[in-house]
Amino acid sequence: MTVAPEQLPPAPASTPAPASAPASVRVEALLGRRWHALCELGDLKPGRGVAVLLPDGQQAAVFVDRAGRAYAIGNQDPFSGAFVLARGPLGSAGGRPYVTSPPAGRRFDLTDGRCLDDAAVSVPAYTVRLR
Repeated sequence: MTVAPEQLPPAPASTPAPASAPASVRVEALLGRRWHALCELGDLKPGRGVAVLLPDGQQAAVFVDRAGRAYAIGNQDPFSGAFVLARGPLGSAGGRPYVTSPPAGRRFDLTDGRCLDDAAVSVPAYTVRLR
């Protein structure tokens, strides 16, 4: 699934959503100096990603883990050039969450975008929050 932020309704005032309504909680990313809605938390399933379009036309892969922590990294696999990271399986190594690129099989840290299999390669990593 790909979600474009302009498809989302306007963000509510900065009041956090109640825990009883997780579908109304948004995943937002800090892009430049502003927070931008990426998708609704309800669009995400633990262990599966969603590709989103950013305001600058780039793509991000957004994930939520089983503990409810959200992550966003660039969706383009730098080895193949394909926009597929949102489709990769999640895992963890040394307590660090990662996604494995489907075509290349290389792992990318969800917290900082580093490739765990090639230290010279990384993808953008975004600061995210739930609102």
